[in-house]
Amino acid sequence: MKKNALWVLLLLWITPPLLAAPAVRTWTIERGLDAVYPVVHDSLENNHFFVVFEVDIQRNLAGFAERWGQDYNRNGLEGIRAMVFCNGWYANAVGNADPDMLALCPLHITLIQQQGHTRVLFTRPGVVAAGSKAESVAREIEAGVAKAIDQAAAELAKAPPGKQ
Repeated sequence: MKKNALWVLLLLWITPPLLAAPAVRTWTIERGLDAVYPVVHDSLENNHFFVVFEVDIQRNLAGFAERWGQDYNRNGLEGIRAMVFCNGWYANAVGNADPDMLALCPLHITLIQQQGHTRVLFTRPGVVAAGSKAESVAREIEAGVAKAIDQAAAELAKAPPGKQ
């Protein structure tokens, strides 16, 4: 009996992390970064997430290639770019609910090209804000950003390769 109770407790201890949603949501788009980036940018803005800063991370890292030697870009990434974006209404709602969750503001996505395909990476605000008074707003933000990226991915999937 004690042995069964121990197994049940162990299972209850191990299960929640296994069931937890991943903190980063990923989309894979069968196009290169140069085609994906402007479509995702426009889709974010069309969904009221305004891009306030853009950075070509790969270009910045390339300056360290000689210094880092064999540790430079071991995964063979062909491009890394990021967009920092915001929606003022959501920022205000998060600040009203839990000012500490303003650490989410502004939001960002990272786009990585590898083997000619692009992955869009987004840290999920709903996971970060779990247990916070801002959790419901964070989940709404997450859904809005996901909608924008889903729309961009759908648009890219429809267009012939030479058109995007």
